[in-house]
Amino acid sequence: MNYRRLGSAGVKVSELSFGSWVTFGDQIGDDVAEALMIKAYEGGINFFDNAEGYARGQSELVMGKILKKLGWPRDSWLVSSKVFFGSAPEPQKPNQTGLSRKHVFEACHAALRRLQVDYLDLFFCHRPDPETPIEETVRAMSDLITQGKVLYWGTSVWSADEIMQAHAVAHASNLVPPTMEQPYYNLLQRDKVEREYARLYQRIGLGTTIWSPLASGLLTGKYNDGIPSDARMGLERYGWLRDWVIKPERLERVRNYGKFAGKLGFSPAVLAIAWCLKNPNVSTVILGASKVTQLQENLKAAEAAEKLTPDVLNELDEILGSKPSDPSNEDNH
Repeated sequence: MNYRRLGSAGVKVSELSFGSWVTFGDQIGDDVAEALMIKAYEGGINFFDNAEGYARGQSELVMGKILKKLGWPRDSWLVSSKVFFGSAPEPQKPNQTGLSRKHVFEACHAALRRLQVDYLDLFFCHRPDPETPIEETVRAMSDLITQGKVLYWGTSVWSADEIMQAHAVAHASNLVPPTMEQPYYNLLQRDKVEREYARLYQRIGLGTTIWSPLASGLLTGKYNDGIPSDARMGLERYGWLRDWVIKPERLERVRNYGKFAGKLGFSPAVLAIAWCLKNPNVSTVILGASKVTQLQENLKAAEAAEKLTPDVLNELDEILGSKPSDPSNEDNH
């Protein structure tokens, strides 16, 4: 396993990390969750990603019990939470969601209890909150860092302008700015990381903990002939995800991509993850898995990335037709 700095920060994260979205406290049993975390840790992964909104807090409870039971040295791993969607059951009351100072503080303390830790290594604003001034959120996050409850704070699926606004507020008020962003990024969805954030990597040292490297499973080929009965895309509550990811025009390109991966000697999943690692602005790629064998296979991506030549990368651009236009040809300011 290789380790990368989180943007310009001193902390280092494994280039492959492990996330619990959809699976922990929901799709898989706690015994499987434990086996997955052990496999990840033994494979060199040092960052475990979570959020208050994952299974309404159950995901963090499951992960916290596992971390407590396994007793790994605290300085050998990082854990995150995210605030915005809330963990309270529906219907949620005012202040149980969003990025107000009240909810940010309460969400942090709840995550600490669920994960059974004294501090969060990373704490993300899970979405922008149009009803809360960015100044209020930046100060709340900065205060949590001052109090020692959070080490680094960041954003998830924020626009470049919103991230820069948070930096400006922090700079003007001598507060701690966001260190990292957690965007989706994969062979089919590249614009945000490659175009929109292009100016941020050098300017503010932005780190990225990217999610959905497999486009929610689409790039594995599992949906090439319809939706399998055991797939999460088949679950009613993930209808929004299904409509977002599985578009007919994509399927033919994905089928051709799968054939190309086979010619290279890689599974489609390993190739997709390895491709993400070729981007030097990616700090870590978050893997999700419901089976240990699946995670074991995807961990091969770190080694596979070394074999992706410029010619292979160019051919992938041709097959999938998703390369964004060059941001240097446009005014980014």
